[in-house]
Amino acid sequence: MKVNTNDTASHTFLTGAILFANLDYSGLAAYAIKAAIGGAIWMSFKLAGDYFSRRAANKHKRKAE
Repeated sequence: MKVNTNDTASHTFLTGAILFANLDYSGLAAYAIKAAIGGAIWMSFKLAGDYFSRRAANKHKRKAE
């Protein structure tokens, strides 16, 4: 039985296995937690900025009428 070694998926899997073999999972978990917290803080500032911007635009419209 001959195995096809020209398969792109097998090359991708091999490369991924080599790259992730020596991965520091504790450092990766800490980074993921920090990234999630940072993303939540950024999203809250973004939503607050959009809210206050919309509120100021509506207030400006009411004064113009």
